[in-house]
Amino acid sequence: MVRVIVDGTPVDVPPGSSALQACEAAGKEIPRFCYHERLSVAGNCRMCLVEVARAPKPVASCGFPVADGMQIFTDTEVVRRARRAVMEFLLINHPLDCPICDQGGECDLQDQAYGYGSGVSRYKEDKRAVTDKDLGPLVKTVMTRCIQCTRCVRFSTEVAGTPELGLVSRGENAEITTYVEKALTSELSGNLIDVCPVGALTAKPSAFHARSWEYKKTDSIDVMDALGTNIQVQARGGEVMRIVPRVNDDVNEEWLSDKGRFSIDGLKRKRLDRPWVRVHGKISSVSWKDALIALARRFDGVPGDRIGAIAGDLCDAESLCAIKDLLQSIGSSNLDCRQDGAWYDTSARAGYLFNSDISGIDQADALLLVGTMPRHEAPVLNARIRKRFVDAGRGGFPIGMIGTPSADMTYDVTVLGNGPDVLADILSGKNAFAEVLQNAKNPMIIVGHSALTRRDAPAIYAACRELAHACGAVTPEWQGLNILHTAASRVGALDLGFLPGPHGCDAASMLRGGVEILWLLGADDVQLDRIPPETFVVYLGHHGDAAAQRADIILPGAAYTEKPGTYVNTAGRVQRAFRAVFAPGEAREDWRIIRAFSEVLGHTLPYDTLEQLRAHMAQVNPVFAMNGGSVQRLSGTTGGQAAPASGQAGELMPAPFRPVIQDYYQTNVISRASQTMAECSKVYGVAPAVAAE
Repeated sequence: MVRVIVDGTPVDVPPGSSALQACEAAGKEIPRFCYHERLSVAGNCRMCLVEVARAPKPVASCGFPVADGMQIFTDTEVVRRARRAVMEFLLINHPLDCPICDQGGECDLQDQAYGYGSGVSRYKEDKRAVTDKDLGPLVKTVMTRCIQCTRCVRFSTEVAGTPELGLVSRGENAEITTYVEKALTSELSGNLIDVCPVGALTAKPSAFHARSWEYKKTDSIDVMDALGTNIQVQARGGEVMRIVPRVNDDVNEEWLSDKGRFSIDGLKRKRLDRPWVRVHGKISSVSWKDALIALARRFDGVPGDRIGAIAGDLCDAESLCAIKDLLQSIGSSNLDCRQDGAWYDTSARAGYLFNSDISGIDQADALLLVGTMPRHEAPVLNARIRKRFVDAGRGGFPIGMIGTPSADMTYDVTVLGNGPDVLADILSGKNAFAEVLQNAKNPMIIVGHSALTRRDAPAIYAACRELAHACGAVTPEWQGLNILHTAASRVGALDLGFLPGPHGCDAASMLRGGVEILWLLGADDVQLDRIPPETFVVYLGHHGDAAAQRADIILPGAAYTEKPGTYVNTAGRVQRAFRAVFAPGEAREDWRIIRAFSEVLGHTLPYDTLEQLRAHMAQVNPVFAMNGGSVQRLSGTTGGQAAPASGQAGELMPAPFRPVIQDYYQTNVISRASQTMAECSKVYGVAPAVAAE
C-alpha cells in the first residue's frame, strides 16, 4: 500500500492508484466529467485539478499516479481558481437550454457549474452550433451541448465493443460523430445515455415526457434475459416512464441491455385488464367471480392426471410455486417450465447453473462457447466477456466457439466448428483448442440453449462435463462448467421442481393432447397450432398475445413492474423485485389469482399473504430463504432428469447448432408489444432479399 496525505489526512491506497482515487478514499469530492470508473482515463475535461506539493501547477488528478508520501491539496485558492476557469471554458459554447433539456435535474454540468463555477461568464461572442447526429431509434442527440468528454466514444469502443463513435476535427471544431452515417448497432447503446454527463445524449423514446424529480423510483429486476440485471423502475402516476440500471458488481456492474431499458412502452399496449370466458366459440368479458366459478366447473370431474400447466419465461417464483401447489393438490404431476423443450441435468443444482457466477468470468483464462451466442442471449454478460478479453491483452484470453456466430461477438473468437462433433475432437485431442484448455489455470465452458434444446442435448452435456473434468474446469477451487439460460423464470422454476413428476407429461406431450385442461402461465411462446381443438386452455398472463387468443378462459395477470416478485438468475442468485405501479384495470398478481381459484375449487392453498408464500418457498427449497443474496449450490435433486453417464448419453448428432434467438428485439410478449422494439427490429433486422428487376 502507498500512503498519501490528502488535505492533512493520511490514507493508504494500492500502488498504481491515481490521485483522484486517493482523494475519494479520503472522503474528498473531486469534480469530473471525462473520468469514469469503468472506462480508460482520457484526461480531457481538466475539471479534476488538484494541487500536489512541489508540483509547478495544478495537475489532473484522474491520470496522476500517487507516490509514497505525496501531499495532495483539494481545496486551495489555486485549485478553486483553476476549476472556475475550466468551468468557464466548458460553458463557452454550451447552450442555455436547461429548461428544455431532458437531462435537467440530473445533469453533472448543472451540478458542478453551481458547485465549482464562478456564476458569471465573460464570453460575449457567438456560440458555435453542432449538427445533431441520427444514432438510431434509441439515443437522441443534441450535440451542441457536448463538452467532448469522450465517455461515449470510450464506452462504445471498450465496453460495447462496437467502435462506431469518434472525435473528429480539433479545437473549437471538434465534435463527436459516427464514422459512417448509420445507427448504433450495439445492444448496449442505451448506456451511452447514462455515461453522458450532459444532455448531449438522452433517451429518444421518452424525450420531453417528464422531469427526473417527478419520478417515483423502485428497485426491481430485469426479466428480458436470465442475467438478473439490477434495475430501477421510474414511474409517474400509474405509468412506467423509464428503466435505468442499478450498480451490482457481481451481476451487471452498472450496465443494462437496450431491450430491458427501452421495451417499457410494451407494458401499456395489448394488455389484458379483465377476465374473459369463451362460450360457444364467442369470447366475452366477465367478472372475476364468474370467471373463477366457470373455471372451477370446468375442472369438476376431470381427473388430476388430465390437467397440466406450462410456465412461461417471465414468471416470478411466487406464481410458479402457487400453480405447482394447486396442481399437486388435485393429483396432477403434469408440470413443465420448458417452453423450448430444453434438457437439463437436474440431479444437482450445479447441473443447470452458471456455476462460476457472472463475476467468475474475470478469473477465467480460457473460454469455450458451446451452442450459445452471448451477445444476443445476454448482452451484459457478453460485455463482461469482452472486458476480460481486453484486460488480458492480445492472446491472454483465448476464446473458442462451437457454432456459427450470427453477429460480430465484439471480441476475437476462434470458430472451431458448427456442430457438436467438435466436442469429440477436443476430447480426443485432435482439435488444437484441447491444448489451450489443458494449459489454462481456470478454463471455462459455457453451454447455451442451442445445445440444450436438441434431441442429443444429454450427449452434448455429457461431453461438456467430461471435457470440463479432463481440462480442470471443475475442481474444488474452480467451477467453470456453466449453463447460460435465456429465460428469467427458468432457474427459479427448476429450483421449485416445476418439471414433470412420475408419469407426468412434459410440455410437448401436453401440447399434443396429453391433457384435457391446459393451464398456460404466461406461456406465450409454445407452439399453439399443436394444441388439439378439444383441449381446454386457460391463460393467465398480462398481454393479449397469441396464447390469449387461443384460450378458453383468460385471467389477467400483472407484469414484472406491477408486482413484488422473486427471480433467480442464471447463476442461481435469488433476487427480489418490488412493485413500481399497479396493474391496469382488474388485473391482479398471478399468485393471488391462483390462491383465489384454489378456494373456489375447494383445494385452498395454505398461505394467504406474500410473506407466508415466501416462507413456504423456503421450505420447498432453502435457496429461497435469501441468505444475504449469496449464491448457494445445493446438491439436492429437483425431481427431474438425472445426469446421464457418458456411456448412456447417446450419440452426438452432426447437425449444426442453430441460434435460439432470431430477432433480439422480439423475444417475449412485452418486447413484441413495444413499438420501440418493433422499430429497432426494423432498423437492425436482416433486410429481406429482393429479386432484381
